[in-house]
Amino acid sequence: MSQILIIEDEARIASFVAKGLKAAGFTSDHAATGRDGYHKAMTGDFELIILDLGLPDEDGMDVLERLRGTGNDLPVIVLTARTTIEATVDSLERGADDYIAKPFRFEELLARVRLRLKSGGAAAAPTSIMRCGDVELDPISRSVTVAGRTVDLSAREFSLAEAFMSHPGQALSREQLLSRVWGYDYDPGSNVVDVYVRYLRGKFGAHRIETVRGVGYRMAATDAS
Repeated sequence: MSQILIIEDEARIASFVAKGLKAAGFTSDHAATGRDGYHKAMTGDFELIILDLGLPDEDGMDVLERLRGTGNDLPVIVLTARTTIEATVDSLERGADDYIAKPFRFEELLARVRLRLKSGGAAAAPTSIMRCGDVELDPISRSVTVAGRTVDLSAREFSLAEAFMSHPGQALSREQLLSRVWGYDYDPGSNVVDVYVRYLRGKFGAHRIETVRGVGYRMAATDAS
């Protein structure tokens, strides 16, 4: 199981990312300061770092530069509210492997994590094809087949399908789906989950996504047609 270090000042975001990583099969540790993050990165057994730039004690850029200066070559994904092209270029030039601007969707971050672990040769990244009944989803190629036929999904539909297929047969609440697919800044009163479930049912077949009264929805663990 891949261990990921989250160096993030905002506890809400760190918790959101940690919960999502756990659901995807990863373990994680959290550091709220640059000093603590650097120490953990140098002494712990991690395979990837998610690094915020706006840390309370020092700039994340300096943490990144110090890590690279000591020969630490762990993949680093910068996760930051800085959205300028200058910040992006500066991060990459100082040794970051990827850059995601806040606000962000967890499914995008998860895809970047999997990609970096795969390209880095890490062993336990959950990148294999996901299967649920006669539905197959490949998180790397971003392709989906249903009963052998290819189904075209939008980016959001794909993220929702991946959330369901990560928990086959398990009921997921609307709040869980909003958090995983639409991000930590979602509107809890939105009906967007119901709308996108209808979209998926139209492409997968209504029987493959079941309504769980009083809870939310679940992906049928087998083809119930």
